[in-house]
Amino acid sequence: MCGIVAYIGYRQAYPIVLKGLKRLEYRGYDSAGVALLDIDLNLYKKAGKVSNLEEFAEGKNLNSTVGIGHTRWATHGAPNDVNAHPHKSGNGRLAIIHNGIIENYDSLKKELIKRGHTFESDTDTEVLIHLIEEIIDKENVSLEEAVRYSLNEVIGAYAIVIIDKENPDKLIAARNSSPLVIGIGKDEFFVASDATPIIEYTKNVIYLDDEQVAIIERGQEVKIVDIANKAITPAIQELEMNLEAIEKGGYEHFMLKEIYEQPQSIRASMLGRLNSVTGQITLGGVEEFESKFMNADRIIFVACGTSWHSALVGEYMIEDLARIPVEVEYASEFRYRNPIISEKDIVIAISQSGETADTLAALELAKEKGATIYGICNVVGSSIARATDAGSYTHAGPEIGVASTKAFTAQITILALMALTLAQKKGSITKTRYQELTNQLNDIPKLVEKVLESNEQIKYIAEQYKDAANFLYLGRGYNFPVALEGALKLKEISYIHAEGYPAAEMKHGPIALIDENMPVVAIATRIANYQKVVSNIQEVKARNGNIIGIVTKGDEAVRAICEHVIEIPETDEFLDPLISVIPLQLLSYHIAVMRGCNVDQPRNLAKSVTVE
Repeated sequence: MCGIVAYIGYRQAYPIVLKGLKRLEYRGYDSAGVALLDIDLNLYKKAGKVSNLEEFAEGKNLNSTVGIGHTRWATHGAPNDVNAHPHKSGNGRLAIIHNGIIENYDSLKKELIKRGHTFESDTDTEVLIHLIEEIIDKENVSLEEAVRYSLNEVIGAYAIVIIDKENPDKLIAARNSSPLVIGIGKDEFFVASDATPIIEYTKNVIYLDDEQVAIIERGQEVKIVDIANKAITPAIQELEMNLEAIEKGGYEHFMLKEIYEQPQSIRASMLGRLNSVTGQITLGGVEEFESKFMNADRIIFVACGTSWHSALVGEYMIEDLARIPVEVEYASEFRYRNPIISEKDIVIAISQSGETADTLAALELAKEKGATIYGICNVVGSSIARATDAGSYTHAGPEIGVASTKAFTAQITILALMALTLAQKKGSITKTRYQELTNQLNDIPKLVEKVLESNEQIKYIAEQYKDAANFLYLGRGYNFPVALEGALKLKEISYIHAEGYPAAEMKHGPIALIDENMPVVAIATRIANYQKVVSNIQEVKARNGNIIGIVTKGDEAVRAICEHVIEIPETDEFLDPLISVIPLQLLSYHIAVMRGCNVDQPRNLAKSVTVE
């Protein structure tokens, strides 16, 4: 939520900050603003997208070699010009950008009002910069000391960067439960919510940890202290990302590009882990904690959104092959119901960004209870990657589209590797079956390429149903989570109400909704309960429902009763979700485009949910 960019160096700051905001706009696009220091502190901010800010700033004084910028996903206060970041202190000396939520802002605000402060906005962020101002004035301390003191007073999550008119050669940055990365260039520094605005200029970065404050000064090395003023030695890492990965590459939308990248991202997630010749799987994190996995009472997945759907697939996989009990929990609810967790549990967090606030909070609880914690995420150096005992990166590459696509299939790839590894080590799977599945897993990228060849057919089907008000998605077994994911994709980007259901549950309520105006997407591939799914489709047909069937190539039974069918190649049902989800992603994409929706930046959503 919210994108932060800052620059200090020898170049003009505004073009760098503006370009960075465009790269981070997937994190929030309710408003955007910049603060630039040129003798005076100049703030320019505007409701709406970064392009609105760019237009507003034309002809204004943009001269500065130090600047901060922000693109907002609104929490406190409506998305308007006044509530847009940055926010100034009352005396006009300081400006701040902030990602997160200050939970005790109301009590702080009331106290500051008593002390003579007045506020222009409805945001919690303005309260924080006024608090820092108050501490500087009353305690007669430096800016960095005032920031530390103030952060000891606030409750909540924050990533902040502060610019100071009286210290034009300095930026102060800090984080708690919200990501912040510092880029180290030659005689210049960059700060951002993630690495995408930085990669163009340098690959050397420092990831701030919770409750750390960075003092970034021209001509000096970055100094890091915690909020208790204990010095921290910065750990400089090298980014593996490349610039091409965050460009559209000729595609109309990032989402479409990322759908088409799935053969490569699935392959990359297997690279170095699955030996295509021997079929041997090496999953480092599992190897490291082999005895823990072998003796675990259960595995608990914690995740949100699309990652929760991949966790459901993982539950089917691990219980089916490895015979270890698995539970799947919404991270946002997990810690609030006083869950029973022991040292013999393994808690696995799944998150594309590795920064999801609810998932991080769930991990912390599990850690306190003594469970082994494992992470599956896509972003190197992310908070979840650093918080867990072990884990696996998905290697899907940057995912810019807000609606997750390639992250889902990359996560399932890792979960398939995990299930197979555990099954082999436990002896719960035969050598023949193991070899069969590893061979088929190795072939999945080619099969995904085959499905992508159906794009034009799917586009035609989308045209027939783009004006529907509701959709129903049905699946059974391994394809039930895929039905949930297909419905979520449609909701996210086209704003059509959609529900995913186990096919057999349809007759326990949802069947009442079915008529000629209700499109039903039925995933009816040749899996163990194929005949049951066919019967469920017949029930829909009997009530005049329009059926879009996702079927195995060569299927005739389902084709005969569906208005439209999309064929996918045959594979083992264990791996079916990796293929069956692809047409659903494309269907959602084309419907959204035809409805004139902003596919990459759907309303009210942001890519990385770093607030609770």
